[in-house]
Amino acid sequence: MRFDLTDMRLFLTVVERGSLTQGAQAMHLALASVSERIAGMEAALGAPLLERNRRGVQATPAGVVLMRHARAILDQVEQMRGEMRPYATGLKGRIRLMSNTAALATFLPPHLCRFLARFPDLSIDIDERPTSEMVPALAEGRADLGIGADIADLGSLQTHLLMQDQLVVVASRSHRIGSAESVAFAEILDEPFVGLSDAALETHLAERASRLGKQLQYRIQMRGLDDIGMLIEAGIGIAILSLASADTLRRPGLSIVPLSEPWTARRLHLCARDFAALTPHAHLLAEQLIESATPREA
Repeated sequence: MRFDLTDMRLFLTVVERGSLTQGAQAMHLALASVSERIAGMEAALGAPLLERNRRGVQATPAGVVLMRHARAILDQVEQMRGEMRPYATGLKGRIRLMSNTAALATFLPPHLCRFLARFPDLSIDIDERPTSEMVPALAEGRADLGIGADIADLGSLQTHLLMQDQLVVVASRSHRIGSAESVAFAEILDEPFVGLSDAALETHLAERASRLGKQLQYRIQMRGLDDIGMLIEAGIGIAILSLASADTLRRPGLSIVPLSEPWTARRLHLCARDFAALTPHAHLLAEQLIESATPREA
């Protein structure tokens, strides 16, 4: 038989989701790759494993037997990993992680919390940077991992998609754009802004504004999103945030208006110079972030 733990995990996921497509999405694989893997398992075992119908797929009698053994094998593997972890070498250390503003504000905190609780001997140094600065840092080995948007050229790095996002304008409902379906970046450059101090996103926005011969005018910059929401609701200014960040500011007096330019639609990626060459502890973090990724449409 020529299939491995990934194939067994994939088969279980497909059966549990009841769909090849949803199984592929959950495992972050192409649908064609999933079909090919399952066909290979069926050929190796000499029996059909899935029965296809209008509602999706379900396990055949042979598939039910495989499910029982696959769960037992995967459970034993996890138990083995848990028992071997105290004897593992090279796990103590620090992981150097770079991140842009959107991931640091929304995606990363819960995942890092679980990771650090799981590995008490590991520490993480986080450096908030624009994606354009993250790329050369990773290429030169000044960081182990990075999370950045595809607004910059990531071609020199290896990447895994983590989530999709959109830049939006947050304004008070009484503002002139408060009821707009979308707004162009150039249309709001003369407005007073409030922003996050020292945030990587502000660097990117300043660059975009300079291309139009403009400069963002900040009345105040704060460190917390809650403070930003309070200022916007009071009519002090507007802010440009990622949709993921803006979603945390659900105040009754706020409107969230998408920016209309193509460059404001972003995909966040986990990046490394070479995932296969990561240190053992950086590899553990990368593995957890990839498994926890939930790409979504903005």
